[in-house]
Amino acid sequence: MRCVLVGRPNCGKSTLFNQVAGYKAETGNFHGTTVTFTASKVRVMGTVLDLVDLPGAYTLSGASPAEREAQRYLDEEPVDVIVGVLDASHLAQSLELGLELLQLDKPVILALNMLDESARLGLHIDGTGLSERLGVPVLPLVASKGRGVRNLFVAALDAAQKGQAANHRYGRELCTPQARHTAGAELAAAFVRQGERHLTWRDRLDDALLHPVWGYAVLLLILYVFFQTVYGLGSTLEAPLLDFFSRLTDTFAAPFGVDTFWSQLVIGVMQGVTGGVAIVLPYLLPFLLGLGLLEDIGYLPRVAFLMDALMHRIGLHGKAIVPFILGYGCNVPAVMSTRTLEEDRDRFMAAALATLVPCAARLAVVFGLVAFYLGPVAALGLYAFNLFVIALTGRLLTRLMPEDTPGLILEIPPYRVPTARNVFNKAWFRVREFVVEAWPALIVGSAVLALLNFIHAAQYIDLAVRPLTWILGLPAEVGVPLIFGILRKELSLVMLGQALGTMDFGSVLSTVQLFTYSVFVVFYIPCLATLMVLRRELGNKGMLWISGLTVVVALAAALVSRLVLGLVV
Repeated sequence: MRCVLVGRPNCGKSTLFNQVAGYKAETGNFHGTTVTFTASKVRVMGTVLDLVDLPGAYTLSGASPAEREAQRYLDEEPVDVIVGVLDASHLAQSLELGLELLQLDKPVILALNMLDESARLGLHIDGTGLSERLGVPVLPLVASKGRGVRNLFVAALDAAQKGQAANHRYGRELCTPQARHTAGAELAAAFVRQGERHLTWRDRLDDALLHPVWGYAVLLLILYVFFQTVYGLGSTLEAPLLDFFSRLTDTFAAPFGVDTFWSQLVIGVMQGVTGGVAIVLPYLLPFLLGLGLLEDIGYLPRVAFLMDALMHRIGLHGKAIVPFILGYGCNVPAVMSTRTLEEDRDRFMAAALATLVPCAARLAVVFGLVAFYLGPVAALGLYAFNLFVIALTGRLLTRLMPEDTPGLILEIPPYRVPTARNVFNKAWFRVREFVVEAWPALIVGSAVLALLNFIHAAQYIDLAVRPLTWILGLPAEVGVPLIFGILRKELSLVMLGQALGTMDFGSVLSTVQLFTYSVFVVFYIPCLATLMVLRRELGNKGMLWISGLTVVVALAAALVSRLVLGLVV
């Protein structure tokens, strides 16, 4: 049996999905498109349901690719029951989509989610009366806390087994968005009673966090504390771990002699292991935990709101803000999210700028080189410089590709108390990608570099890249790490230690070189996975254009950094 979740963005639909499926779900594309859905198997009362989470949609008759695919899926695929997730704090708007679902001639269950938030707003909803009026079950739900989840899926299973279409009183008179808007407002007026609303600390908090002046000051303060925390935890672990693995490497390599094939291979493998455990994970894990915490609290949409107001003049505005924010976690979903943009020009610009955002993989370079050796303030400065470069690049692209882009209509979700389970699961879901995909690549890459050094082949690669490294004022040996960094950005850090013969980068690179190298790695060609997504979303031409753009931007930004720091330091 197949159960499909449908709802507007920010209605808590994906939270409901993750409550029952965890983070063991599979994500796939609709046939012939790049629009994704999420699916998992869920056991309810001894019966296995195929649970499908369709992309968020304001309407099934919309023009966006995600909304068109949601409509097509519900029309053409075998669906046993539809669970419409409604935001109880915005019931009139949510009912517009709910009424559309009733027209599909399929079993429908409606879930009144976020009842805790509606109660905070002083709203009292007569769910029983609404159910009788609509002719379908309307069940209470607080998905973020797991309340009502079991009853909802038991009712969904019952509806699927009966196989009866929604027995509602609405006919073809609701075939137009004007009509559904009016009906939703009338239903909300009939079954929602507004009680006394008290101003809470959440309301006062938004007065500060969304203030046109103080909002940016608070944002900088939060980022500063965030960076200090990540740096503090990472640096505390990095030094002792490096020392431990250095001794461990010497122990493993000793039986094979000095400068032999096997000793160099063992050292290369161990340097890959060391890079993952001692350099990447100490910074990556607290970064992802902090990012998940800010996301679950509800602060990231507010950052998007502030950034939209700040960057409206550079072409990075409207829905394009979303890929920009996602890029700090990973460039792959950031590029994939550009499919929600209607215009080709907007998709290209958003994807190009999203690839310039320092993802979690580049974070290892920023913290492993800049923060550890130059301090967390220098790392924060690099991120600020990154924003400036992205803003300048966006402005230039806007001049080259002039067009009026729609502004941002952003629905700000309420603040929520994050659960430790969700935050840790989300962080593990992202760390697992590093452990399963990136870490083996680090180990294999380090082993390959060890072999290249042993047969004296690495010098030829370094020679081919020497014009670039010479311009940047970097040692010739960094050529191989830069080339391998295209596979995974962490390789450009781990293999740097192997190329230079030490993980103590401060002893072999100057302050200017450390910063210049980091700036170039942050901006230049994105990793192989991102390149593949760019090719799928924008075609070969778009991928090549963006790759070339990142090299030009990286070279210009690194040269400026070298010049300015050379005058200051």
